Amino acid sequence: MMKEKIQVVLNKIRPMLQADGGDVEFVDVEDGVVKVRLQGACAGCPMSQMTLKNGIERLLKQEIPEIISVESAE
Repeated sequence: MMKEKIQVVLNKIRPMLQADGGDVEFVDVEDGVVKVRLQGACAGCPMSQMTLKNGIERLLKQEIPEIISVESAE
């Protein structure tokens, strides 16, 4: 159930990332910590941590209160 909710929220963010030549892949969720992998132009971008925390994490926490944080999966 949680994984489906996360995918729905990531799908809302995806067009913005794709507009910049990037994407986001959902990897896993454990104890409220979501692991994602930034792809394409986002992967090497110096702003990627900011995108991850201020964009993806903020939106996920807003829509799914159980989310504690979002981290980059290696």
